[in-house]
Amino acid sequence: MPEATPAPAIHEVPVADLVGWLADMIMIRRFEEVADDLSLRGKIAGGIHPAIGQEAVAVGTVRALGPEDVVTGTHRSHHHALAKGLPPGRVLAELYGKATGVVDGRGGSMHLADFTRGLWGSNGIVGGGLGIALGASLGAAVRHSGQVIVGFFGDGGVNTGRVWEFVNLAAVWRLPLIAVCENNLYAVETPSETVTGGGSATARARGFGLPAEEVDGQDVLAVHGAVSVAAARARSGAGPSFLEMRTYRYRGHNTGEIIRYRTEEEVADWRSTRDPIDRLAAHLEAAGVLTPDELAALAKAQFAEVDAAVRFADESPWPDPGTARLHVTGLADAAQGGGR
Repeated sequence: MPEATPAPAIHEVPVADLVGWLADMIMIRRFEEVADDLSLRGKIAGGIHPAIGQEAVAVGTVRALGPEDVVTGTHRSHHHALAKGLPPGRVLAELYGKATGVVDGRGGSMHLADFTRGLWGSNGIVGGGLGIALGASLGAAVRHSGQVIVGFFGDGGVNTGRVWEFVNLAAVWRLPLIAVCENNLYAVETPSETVTGGGSATARARGFGLPAEEVDGQDVLAVHGAVSVAAARARSGAGPSFLEMRTYRYRGHNTGEIIRYRTEEEVADWRSTRDPIDRLAAHLEAAGVLTPDELAALAKAQFAEVDAAVRFADESPWPDPGTARLHVTGLADAAQGGGR
């Protein structure tokens, strides 16, 4: 079994990067906490799937990529979108269904996208985003663009056939794809280890002949290190990689879920001993990079950014109902050749 990619030592990463990663994780955590509460209040119709606790996976992954690289997400993708640089106000406006949202209020929580920033969509189909990532990686290979494509999926997706079809094709065609399994241990309410044969997702992936490893998804340095190695491999033409990020979500599968499938003690243990924000903050304090006062000021600034996002979403207009057909009409024209 190959050894896991070692996490870079904290002194090997520029201080500005480390502080930026921490700021991003704090902002994402606050955004999702506020969005979940807004959903309970009826401001966000239909509920959301928060990734509170999984911030290091998104931030560590995206910070190991270039701005030209592409990411696809899952139904639980606010953290992917925010890490990729989508403005919090426009993301929250999209959750509201407002016209200023990232896809004009027409996609909602599970269908965020910004092609200019390399987010080629989150996806409500379990494992479906990896298929979009496969197509993007094929395009990158054909065009020799040098891009790396990351396709996120969850541990529930590990037990869908489409995921392994995508992994198989990427391996056979040696595509610049990084398949990232965000394993938060539960597929909705089912402990994933009770329904996953073969030992683990990583063990399965190795059967396709591509490098595969488990990564501590609560350690942003470990995530960044593993994705950096996989990205360099993809860019060199050596083909895809499979990374299983072991992480945890603190809240339910979706807004308002009554949790009976795990204990409060289990959640408290993850929060108190493996929280990604606390871990990086403790590293930075111990290394003398941030004082407690500077850390408090950093958090205050991120909270203010989320407060501004809420004001922006609240004050934004609703879409004009008359524009609802525009996207559909454009797709129809393209299908008939009119969009060429």
